[in-house]
Amino acid sequence: MTIRFGLLTLSDRSSRGERADSSGPALARLIQAEGWSVVKQSILPDEETTIRQVLSEWADGGEMDVILTTGGTGFAPRDVTPEATRAVIEREASGLAEAMRAASLKITPHAMLSRIVAGIRKRTIIVNLPGSPKGAVENMQVIVPVLPHAVQLLKDDPDSEASH
Repeated sequence: MTIRFGLLTLSDRSSRGERADSSGPALARLIQAEGWSVVKQSILPDEETTIRQVLSEWADGGEMDVILTTGGTGFAPRDVTPEATRAVIEREASGLAEAMRAASLKITPHAMLSRIVAGIRKRTIIVNLPGSPKGAVENMQVIVPVLPHAVQLLKDDPDSEASH
């Protein structure tokens, strides 16, 4: 099953061209290594209204099965990705966030500071990932095994229970 991804990097500095985005490309490599596709990739500043707008447009457009965000999930005042995500999702998928946080806690106590959110809007899964390339990839690897089944369920695929 090919899963179609959107990658949204949220960083004031990267959006201004002051720092290269390394998390987006690292996630794209992981996605492609799984045989999946990245259909859209963008970098935005840490502006809640803009993040909400893009997440809504991407999810409502039907081009993507999963939208991954990277960045803006910590304690800094401009870290607003979880708030923007909560504003656009229709249902939370808290198990994904809990699994990523639990796995990260085995690596670093700083995982307790992660405010990542995961949820569903229409038939699209939206998952927040940390901003560091290492953290983004490690967290993504935690949920890779369940994504095909999750996408099948959202598409009402009659074979979804066979793969369970």
